[in-house]
Amino acid sequence: MAMLTELPTNPDHTGIPVGDLMQNAEAAAAFLKALSHEGRLMILCHLVSGEKSVTELEFLLGSRQAAVSQQLSRLRLEGLVSRRRDGKTIYYSIIDPRVMTMIETIHDLFCDVKAS
Repeated sequence: MAMLTELPTNPDHTGIPVGDLMQNAEAAAAFLKALSHEGRLMILCHLVSGEKSVTELEFLLGSRQAAVSQQLSRLRLEGLVSRRRDGKTIYYSIIDPRVMTMIETIHDLFCDVKAS
């Protein structure tokens, strides 16, 4: 009996090996999970226009510093945003280009509502 030496390919996905397809699905799920919180989405929506301080984000979101910082920490842990310090002020910005694409797509789908 012959042993299977390669993972089968998935003909529905342009011949991508099933193992690679699974890794891609896991990476996509982790990315989407990082975005799947209203607070994190709101932060990213504000950061699309450029770098913001934690204080600015608190004001824009109407949230307490602890809540904003917790969500920023998660976004940073996921590699989606970076921070820089200028004196006592901490600024955040988006570093993952996929975030820009996703936020723009989400905006087009959910926020860019045309009058009927």
